[in-house]
Amino acid sequence: MPLDSAHPAAGAATAPASGAVATVRSACPHDCPSACALEVERLSPTRIGRIRGNKELPYTAGVVCEKVSRYAERVHHPDRLGRPLRRTGAKGEGEFAPIGWDDALDEIAEAFLRAEARYGSETVWPYHSGGTLGLISRWGLDRLRHAKRYSKQRSTICVGPSSSGWQAGVGMLTGPDPAEAAKSDLVVVWGGNPVATHVNLMSHIRRARKERGAELVVVDVYDTPTVQAADRALILRPGTDGALALAMMQVILAEGLADRDYLARLTDFGPEVERHILSRTPTWAADITGLPEQDIIDFARLYGRTRRSFLRLGLGFTRSRNGAVAMHAVSCLPALTGAWQEEGGGAFYARLEDWGLDLNLAHGLDLADPAIRSLDQSRIGPVLTGAPGALEGGPPVTAMLIQNANSAEVAPDSRAVRAGLARDDLFLCVHEQFMTATARYADIVLPATTFLECDDFYMGWGHSALTVGKRVLEPYAETRSNHDVVCGLAKRLGAESPAFDMSAWELVDATLQRSGKGSADAAADKGWIDCNHPFEDAHFLNGFPTPDGKFHFRPDWAALGPYHAGMPALPHHWAVTEAADDARPFRMVAPPARTFLNSSFTETRGSQRREGAPTVLILAADAAAHGIADGARVRVGNDRGAVTLTARLTDGLLPGTAIVEGIWPGDSYSDPAGDGMGINRLVSADAVGPVGGVAFHDTAVWIKPAEREAADSA
Repeated sequence: MPLDSAHPAAGAATAPASGAVATVRSACPHDCPSACALEVERLSPTRIGRIRGNKELPYTAGVVCEKVSRYAERVHHPDRLGRPLRRTGAKGEGEFAPIGWDDALDEIAEAFLRAEARYGSETVWPYHSGGTLGLISRWGLDRLRHAKRYSKQRSTICVGPSSSGWQAGVGMLTGPDPAEAAKSDLVVVWGGNPVATHVNLMSHIRRARKERGAELVVVDVYDTPTVQAADRALILRPGTDGALALAMMQVILAEGLADRDYLARLTDFGPEVERHILSRTPTWAADITGLPEQDIIDFARLYGRTRRSFLRLGLGFTRSRNGAVAMHAVSCLPALTGAWQEEGGGAFYARLEDWGLDLNLAHGLDLADPAIRSLDQSRIGPVLTGAPGALEGGPPVTAMLIQNANSAEVAPDSRAVRAGLARDDLFLCVHEQFMTATARYADIVLPATTFLECDDFYMGWGHSALTVGKRVLEPYAETRSNHDVVCGLAKRLGAESPAFDMSAWELVDATLQRSGKGSADAAADKGWIDCNHPFEDAHFLNGFPTPDGKFHFRPDWAALGPYHAGMPALPHHWAVTEAADDARPFRMVAPPARTFLNSSFTETRGSQRREGAPTVLILAADAAAHGIADGARVRVGNDRGAVTLTARLTDGLLPGTAIVEGIWPGDSYSDPAGDGMGINRLVSADAVGPVGGVAFHDTAVWIKPAEREAADSA
């Protein structure tokens, strides 16, 4: 299969003279809402310089995060994988020898066919995650899955709770252009840290503050850089956001700030809903959230009295066992006040649906068999270790191809994940850019291109444009794109689809043409495709995308997913989080680090310098009570294991809260006796209702000085 050879690398026809620098357009593939349109300095066909945001895309507005601006550190990193490898040592040891591409693909195909002959096609589980959000590079693996009737994947690990919570009320993962925040009088960032993880949003918020005198309010569980930039911040206990939202609604109703006409026309609000909300007072919520009662009242009044109020809802507050219920409760606020009717009003969570794309060819959707089981991505550990119910009544998983995922570090319950990956009866191929913890367990490791070395296009799930990126560089060494690997295996496995005979760029073009979006070349020349909706549709003024056209205060959780038992029938604070107790007195939240993205960028010098070392943030008073000094080595653990971190004391959170930022490689932890597992070994793989997902921010732990914990263990 040719390496995306249907066209030369972007701009090759006008390549600069020796020593000159060309600026070419591309698009960021990473798991971030911004999906930035980019301008890349191409120094030669094999090297880049700096990367900047494209000023012409209104949402990107010339802004790009620091980690992508210095992407040359990553694409030209000396530790990049450059050749296919075959395992020679035990799984997890990382001992490999080079192998040719044809031999590698032959071995993978033969292993898949052997597994299928023994257990049936569902024993093979192609697995992908957010290492790239390319519509070809990530979800193209599904085309092979569906053509071969391999086990499906429910992609829940990042957005399962948040998406279902939004859908419970609004009906679809869509909404207004979040750049409308620039036209707001009040912007509320709830459960997100855009200064660190979504920098483009902050440029639009700054515009609202400068031009309209808008106020920025941030709701979070600790003192983030975004909290520090806010006019007002509410720091609450983890997993209590639903209680805050209910109390705000109580004040809005009790003080006559609700839009009764809007509620009657476009929601299912009624007497039962009103009675329930009125019973959830600020006094009740203060006890749950840890917020002062007057702060809740003041925030509710500010929100209720501001017509142009814009909620930008993040993922953070939903990464809890009650996350979907919390998202639904918060999403009720603009329906109660009628803020949807205003430009610069309403709310935005994510645009993951409603793009008008025909993905049948690219993703093989027309080949999908509804009878084939669908395994929960978030429960890869239970799936691979055969936990009850995880296999959905089907055979064991005995063959996998993993792309865009470092599950040994990113997935919850790392101990179970690694135990599953280490099984002798599991054949594992990992297609990667670096020798990750997951790749060390592989039988075959294939070297992968970066986004600069392949063709793709991307949904701006945090805005309203499709961004497009042609290949900028020649592939490094012997690397191949995800698309080429999928097509190469398809030929060997006898899988049939016209897309297996197309280059990635031909497939991008065909998908856009089928979708009425024009040609790929035209999109690449501009860098993006505007997919914004008219104001009335984006703000649901003609009805919400629900069966009855109304926003639902009464969620139907059973219609959304299989894990709906016990979920409340009205907006609520659902008290199902992993509670702290005498043995585990802290509630740990594990948010992103500023310059890591899941486990990506952990290998670059710039990110390592910026982040320093793995730390745990705890309240100074809590530290004193547990005999912990600032800068001390501490052990953080629960019954799933323990890790060694450096304690950093702060006053920017509530008692009993612990914050561990970033997914560091397991060997980064300051523990000579450690087993190479990182922070996610402490996080449960329990399925989050109703569709699944991970409670990354919902973990009860103990924290002890490292010396004391060693003595206790002895």
